[in-house]
Amino acid sequence: MEGVMQGMQAYGAGKAGGAFEPLTFFQQPQTILRLVCWLFSIVIFGCIANEGYVNRPDEIEEFCIFNRNQNACNYAVGMGTLAFLSCAAFLALDVYFPQISSVKDRKKAVLADIGVSAFWSFVWFVGFCFLANQWQVAKEEDNPLREGADAARAAITFAFFSIFTWAVQAFLGFQKYKLGADSALFSQEYVDPTADPNAAAPMGTDYTGYTADTDPAASTELAFDGSTGYQGQEY
Repeated sequence: MEGVMQGMQAYGAGKAGGAFEPLTFFQQPQTILRLVCWLFSIVIFGCIANEGYVNRPDEIEEFCIFNRNQNACNYAVGMGTLAFLSCAAFLALDVYFPQISSVKDRKKAVLADIGVSAFWSFVWFVGFCFLANQWQVAKEEDNPLREGADAARAAITFAFFSIFTWAVQAFLGFQKYKLGADSALFSQEYVDPTADPNAAAPMGTDYTGYTADTDPAASTELAFDGSTGYQGQEY
């Protein structure tokens, strides 16, 4: 039974079916870091969506502030939006995670968290390099008033920070996976000894040789012959 209880506490969560405690949940390092990633994604796509398009004084059409490369702005806005949704989805999963009773399902959720976090760390590394390069080669005559410069620098800065926040998120998920795998090992191999006596026997133990012939009660049974009367005891 102890192994089953350990399985119910596998992968960094309490017993399945426990009450949700908001204060404890928001004090967890993983939750705090996920909220930080969520906030960074809002800053990135918000800066570009609001101030990432400028034009020259003699132009009407607006262009991307990053060297007039529309792909750069699309990348920042698109990845920022998807990262925001990803954070929201995994926050919901974190809330639901303690209710998952299956050790295998908890393992899948933790592995998904590791993979997604590592993916976003790579995405923001690419985004940081892309945005920084396009900002560096942007022509001053395309934006003589330097409109949106602060927003562009903020997007680049928070893209850089996002590399490490998502990487740490993946590391925390890996730590949870290691601890969970160790605690769930016994519960996955646990067998009820009352179901099959031979299955619960220690390795190397053979109970097949134990028969009624070796039963002390049988060996001390009185032998009686009706013709001769009492004959004696057999040992």
